[in-house]
Amino acid sequence: MTRFILRWAINAAGLYVAIALLPERLKLIETSWVSVIWLALIFGLVNALVRPVVRVLSCPLIILTFGLFALVINTLMFALTGWIGNKFGIGLIIAEPWFWNAFLGALIVSLVSMVLSGLLKDQLKKRS
Repeated sequence: MTRFILRWAINAAGLYVAIALLPERLKLIETSWVSVIWLALIFGLVNALVRPVVRVLSCPLIILTFGLFALVINTLMFALTGWIGNKFGIGLIIAEPWFWNAFLGALIVSLVSMVLSGLLKDQLKKRS
């Protein structure tokens, strides 16, 4: 359970940094920490449920592009998170051109997640 909450916090921090660094490209419908936390939960669920299926189905493309297609998958998962969030009224508005803005947002979230996961690797490895 602790690992889940820590992952959730890392996702929330990544989303917050992406929104803060790209204010003209990424906007929250409701600008509050609560909406960032709910959006991080949606992001985590999308990455846990949808992303593995998409990665398996696109495995030949990932191999063919030497892993670069994984960046496209990350972008689409980020955009899907915003779309699902919009359906619940806590969404993320991605400005046009949506693909490149979602790509930048997903890249920032991935970098922040990688740094925080590296700093907190001992806590993430502990079993609950």
